Amino acid sequence: DEEEEDNPPSSTVADGNTTTATTSSSILTETSFESLGVCPPLVEACHKLGWKNATRIQETVLPEALQGRDIIGLAETGSGKTGAFCLPVLQRLLENPIRGAVFAVLLAPTRELAFQIHQVVEGLGQSMGATSVCVVGGVPMTQQAIALGRNPHIVVATPGRLLDHLTNTKGFHLRKLQYLVLDEADRMLSLDFEQELNEILQVIPEDRRTLLFSATMTSKVQKLQRACLKDPVKVEVSTKFQTPQQLLQSYLFIPAKYKDCYLTYLINEHAGQSILVFGATCNNVQRLALMLRNLGFPAICLHGQMTQPKRLGALHKFTSGARSILICTDVASRGLDIPQVDVVINFDLPGHGKDYIHRVGRTARAGKSGKAIAMVTQYDVEVYQRLEGLLGKKLPEYKLDEETVLVLLERVNEAQRLATRELKEQLAASKQSGRRKRRSEDDPEEAIQQEIKKGYMGGSGGRGGALPNQRGSGRQSKKYKHKK
Repeated sequence: DEEEEDNPPSSTVADGNTTTATTSSSILTETSFESLGVCPPLVEACHKLGWKNATRIQETVLPEALQGRDIIGLAETGSGKTGAFCLPVLQRLLENPIRGAVFAVLLAPTRELAFQIHQVVEGLGQSMGATSVCVVGGVPMTQQAIALGRNPHIVVATPGRLLDHLTNTKGFHLRKLQYLVLDEADRMLSLDFEQELNEILQVIPEDRRTLLFSATMTSKVQKLQRACLKDPVKVEVSTKFQTPQQLLQSYLFIPAKYKDCYLTYLINEHAGQSILVFGATCNNVQRLALMLRNLGFPAICLHGQMTQPKRLGALHKFTSGARSILICTDVASRGLDIPQVDVVINFDLPGHGKDYIHRVGRTARAGKSGKAIAMVTQYDVEVYQRLEGLLGKKLPEYKLDEETVLVLLERVNEAQRLATRELKEQLAASKQSGRRKRRSEDDPEEAIQQEIKKGYMGGSGGRGGALPNQRGSGRQSKKYKHKK
C-alpha cells in the first residue's frame, strides 16, 4: 500500500472505453479547468464557488464528458463528483440551448443530496442564465408542478417524485432530454429505485448522454450499462472499497450496557469539534439527541421520519455551526458535503461495508483530515470483522480507561431516563394527532423499551447481522421475494 501511495496520479485510456487513475494521497490536482476544455463563463463560475483547480475525478472525466461520451465514474466520497457531471451538462447547454423542454435530469437517492446538487447547479449556472428545479418528496406537488411548467433547463430529482410528475403533471415530459445523470448510482440501481428507474428510462429518448457516478459500484451497474449506456468510458480513481486517505480510523471495544456512557465520554472528549453520530433506527437517534441535550450538549437529530422542512432545518443548523453534534440515520450518509466534520462516530455499526464507506466519507473530504471511531460491542464482533475484511486492514484500537468513563454513569443514567420519558410523550402525541402509524401504537412504552434494548445490542442486534433496516441489499431482496 505504501508503495502505491508514492505513485503520482496517472490516467490511461485502454480500448477506447476505460480510463483509470491510480491512487494518490491528494484529491486536488494542479490542473486548471481551462486546460481541461471548460469554457470561460463556467471557469469564472467555478472560481466564484472557490474551485481553483480540478480534483482527480474531474481531471479524468471532463475531457471525455465534454466530447459527449457516456461515463461511468468511480471515486471516493468528497472527491468532486458533483462538479464532474455538472460542468459538462452546463457547457453543452451553453453550446446548444433548447427552449420549452427539459435539457437534463440529475437523479439522486436522497432528498438532501438532491438539494445539495441543486445548489451547485444554481451556483455554476447562475451567470449563464441556466434554470434549475429540485423535485423531491416531502414538498407539495402543486408548487413543483408550477415550477416545472416554466420549463427549467435542469431538473434535479429523486426517482419516485420525478415519476409522480411524469405520470400526473399535465404537460410535463422528458421527450427532448439530452442528459441523464445518476449520482450514487449503486444505490439507484439497488432494489430501492430499480423499478422507478426502469419506468423513467422507458419515457426518455435513447439518443442522449448518460453519466453514472458513485463512491462504490455493484454488479447491477453492468445491467444498466447494457440497458442505456453507449460505448461508455469507465473512470476509476479509487479501489472498490476505499476510505479517504487523510482519515484516521479506529475502533472502540466496549460492553453494550455502557454504550451510552462511552458515547457521552467521546463527545465530551471532542467538545468544540463538529461531530456526526450514526445510529441504526429513527427512535434510537431521537433518544440519543434528547439524552445528549439533557446533558448540556448542542445535539440535533436527522432521520427519515422527520418532515422535510425539519430535516433541512436540522441540516442547516449543523452546517452553519449553530449545533456542533448531529445524530442521524443513514439518510445523511450519502453524498452530503457538510463542511468541517471533524469526527464521525458509528454508534451502531452498519450492516454493509459500503454503508461504512459512505458514513465515514462525511469527514476527511476534499483532502482535509478527519477522524472516525467505530463503537463495537460484544454483539458486533462478527459484523466488525466482516468490515475489516472489506477494508483490507485492521484498524487500531481507541483506548479509554473504563473507570474514568464510568464516572459519568450516574449523570448519563438520569439523562437516559429523561430522554426515554420525552420520547414516550412525543410518540404518544404523534399517535393522538394521527400523523404516523406505528406497529407499537398501542403501547409507546413498549416501543421505547425495544429501541433502548436495540441500542444496547448495537448494530448486530445480537443476531450476527445488522438490524433489519441496516441489512445489505442482498438480504433485503430475499426478504422482499419471500413477501411476494
